[in-house]
Amino acid sequence: MRAVLRVLLNAYDYLVLYLGLVWLGVLCLAWTPLAIIVYPLLSERRGRALGRYVIMAGFRLYLASLSVSRRCSFDLGALDALRDEPSLIIAPNHPCLLDAVMVISRLPNVACVLKADLMNNLFLGAGARLARYIRNEPVRRMVQQATQDFDSGSHLLLFPEGTRTTSCPVNPLKGSIGVIAHHARVPVQTVLIETDSAYLSKGWPLFRKPPMPIHYRVRLGRRFDPPQHTQNFMAELEHYFAHELVQGSAFCPTNSLLMQPDRKL
Repeated sequence: MRAVLRVLLNAYDYLVLYLGLVWLGVLCLAWTPLAIIVYPLLSERRGRALGRYVIMAGFRLYLASLSVSRRCSFDLGALDALRDEPSLIIAPNHPCLLDAVMVISRLPNVACVLKADLMNNLFLGAGARLARYIRNEPVRRMVQQATQDFDSGSHLLLFPEGTRTTSCPVNPLKGSIGVIAHHARVPVQTVLIETDSAYLSKGWPLFRKPPMPIHYRVRLGRRFDPPQHTQNFMAELEHYFAHELVQGSAFCPTNSLLMQPDRKL
């Protein structure tokens, strides 16, 4: 009987995994033609507001659907405290592909810095352009657009590592976050993302099933004032993340991604 139950549970896990990916694709594709249509019809302000709200609602619906399966859980309530905050940079660590989805799902007015090729992606491009998300290159243009976007009172989601974590506990940080914070004179709110799974980490095949259930938790970290000296700030920020994400801490559950520095990717 136990063997039968294990087989059934394993089959259910595959169903949750694959249907979840299909469901996310359907949500993105459903919005794509509508975003293309309304983009030239709305002012930049209204298009930005609509685009960001729809992305937030879609991502929240997606995560809620996964939660209903009882094979994934998301503790994201800490992010709600940022909803009515004035302009700031939201700076999370980056263990997996779902990190941006989790953060954006709780915030209605957040711009996201995206890799340039994602702005032309079939699933994400039209919605990202309507929401006035920001390309990560060229760097000078990225800094200019991010600084201008703060004029609308928005938040900016920017992963300081620049890519998903591969080095325990955090990759070397990119200097762009310090440059933007310095030029725009906005604070940097760190966010600590914890998980007990390496699912969708760097090098993880999209359709490879992880052990389930999977748990995610987000916690607000330290808020840094706008830096006077970007190099000093970046060193302090990297030290902060490394300290808070040390092995065995409350921020790093046993068997989590950050507890596996020697894993093969």
